[in-house]
Amino acid sequence: MKTAELKKEVQEILESNILPFWMNRTIDAENGGFYGQIKGNNELNPTAHKGGILNARILWTFSAAYRVLQNPDYLTVATRAKDYILTHFFDKEFGGTYWELDYKGNPVDTKKQFYELGFMLYGLSEYARATGDKEALEYGIKLFETIEKYSFDPQHNGYIEACTREWNPVEDNRLSDKDANYPKSQNTHRHIIEPYTNLYRIWKDERLEKALRNLILIFTNHILNPETHHLDLFFENDWTRGGGNLESYGHDIECSWLLHEAALVLGDPEVLKEVEPIVQLVAKASEKGIQADHSMVHEANLDTGVVDADRHWWVQAEAVVGFLNIYQHFGDEHALKLGTDTWEYIKTHLIDYEEGEWFWSCDPEGHVNRVDDKAGFWKCPYHNSRMCLEIIERF
Repeated sequence: MKTAELKKEVQEILESNILPFWMNRTIDAENGGFYGQIKGNNELNPTAHKGGILNARILWTFSAAYRVLQNPDYLTVATRAKDYILTHFFDKEFGGTYWELDYKGNPVDTKKQFYELGFMLYGLSEYARATGDKEALEYGIKLFETIEKYSFDPQHNGYIEACTREWNPVEDNRLSDKDANYPKSQNTHRHIIEPYTNLYRIWKDERLEKALRNLILIFTNHILNPETHHLDLFFENDWTRGGGNLESYGHDIECSWLLHEAALVLGDPEVLKEVEPIVQLVAKASEKGIQADHSMVHEANLDTGVVDADRHWWVQAEAVVGFLNIYQHFGDEHALKLGTDTWEYIKTHLIDYEEGEWFWSCDPEGHVNRVDDKAGFWKCPYHNSRMCLEIIERF
């Protein structure tokens, strides 16, 4: 498949399948903002709690879609998301943003998870980038300063996972029950470097430049496993690796292009020279997750031999972007084929052509997962929309 054909197909899916689902199905006209859940069978749960991750990712998605495609309807949704976040998710007493609200917009989980603060910053910086809105930039800068004040570890370097509402230590650092309980993770660092990169596009502050440069080094010096070129997942405060011998292929390929993006936006030729060989090695290591049907499995526990062989929607989307990034910057035709083959898998197995959006996953036999959410706390428009927008902009 040629890149021009790929671009045409993903733009069609973005504009006719993904974005309309969120515009037509998820707006909560009664209680404000967006509904917290649409189940895998397309059943709306109007009283589901409203997660900060979902709302931040809606803000990013529709801001980016407006910036790239200039459809005013996308700006309307983005502004709705921005206004709801500033009104309901920001903690006006202690700063930062709440993790979770009830369906009426009242806080129900007030912990400060820095992964979520990163996504709030990602969304606000993209809204400011798309519109020039000073309020969004102001709140984004506040979040940057909050992350630096309460998450950055000056002793060991890096960023801790979470605090209480009042910024005190917490015992449970996990994002979800599926995660190991460690004070630092690849996941949170990835979703801090991501918004810092985006904020740096529009706010060339020396503190931000220093933090972005340092984050790149954290990935190359601590998170990268120099023996395998996979990216390790969990760490103690002093960067001792923990959580077992895990390989997460979706996170590897996503990290490869986000790390490259950070170095490109930073604009330092020496940093880019150091990072680009690592980017290619990490992408190559992620190929271990590619299957005969051209999909990518989620992750493997090498200690137990257990492989999460389901084909998650987000993993496939990130594989397309990651491999296309390798092709675009390094002329690797094999990577182009991997990316376009994964897109063919997505088209055949994951897109819901009848109801809109993508299914959560398929099993190895190709059976669609209709149990996990279509929209929810972790099922958001960000991975698949970003895949489409990246290809539209790159090619």
